[in-house]
Order: sequence, then C-alpha cells, then structure tokens
Amino acid sequence: QVRLVESGGDSVQPGGSLRLSCRASGFPFQMWGMNWARQVPGKEIEWVSRITSREDGKKDYIDSVKGRFTISRDNVNNILYLQMNNLKTEDTAMYYCRRAGIDYPEGQGTQVTVSS
Repeated sequence: QVRLVESGGDSVQPGGSLRLSCRASGFPFQMWGMNWARQVPGKEIEWVSRITSREDGKKDYIDSVKGRFTISRDNVNNILYLQMNNLKTEDTAMYYCRRAGIDYPEGQGTQVTVSS
C-alpha cells in the first residue's frame, strides 16, 4: 500500500533552516508528481510546493515561501525533500507530503515550529 513517511521537522528560531524528507513506498514514485502541504490547527490545509515526476521537473511554490523554500526529489531512493531557509514564525505548521491529485494527508506529517 501507499506509504509516505515525513521527517526532519524541529523547533528553530526565525531565520533558521530545516530540510524535510518524505520517504515513499508502495507506488511508482518516479511516475508521480509530488506536493508538500502544511496545516495549522483549526485552519485548512495549505498547499506549499509541488514538483512534477522528474528530478529536474517543474517546480511551483506558494507566494509566501518563494525564494526561501526549495523542493527536490530523488527518484532512485524514492525521497521527496523540502529545503526551508530563512524560516518565519508563520511557517509554523505540520508539514505533509502527498501525491499530486490527492487532497488529503497521506502520512503522519512532521512538525515545524519557528519561534524565538
């Protein structure tokens, strides 16, 4: 079955960096576009970034993270990444990876907390 396991979340100060990972199994990862999304308690889940199926594929970002976040993927090891730099308090959320076209979290998520 499809399994997505997010990791790399932590508590950091504003301006800090984190690299999130999402290990995928149970489906042909290299054939799927992948997304990162985030959710704050009490709010709707928010799409953050996406990448098409190729490692050098097209990438898109929500305006609030452009220039700070970078999505990438390793199709040999079936891992999706999100490099997050210059983190802001408003980036605090649970981060999820999910397959393109899927509008619900497929993993348990990883918590990112940005505070001073």
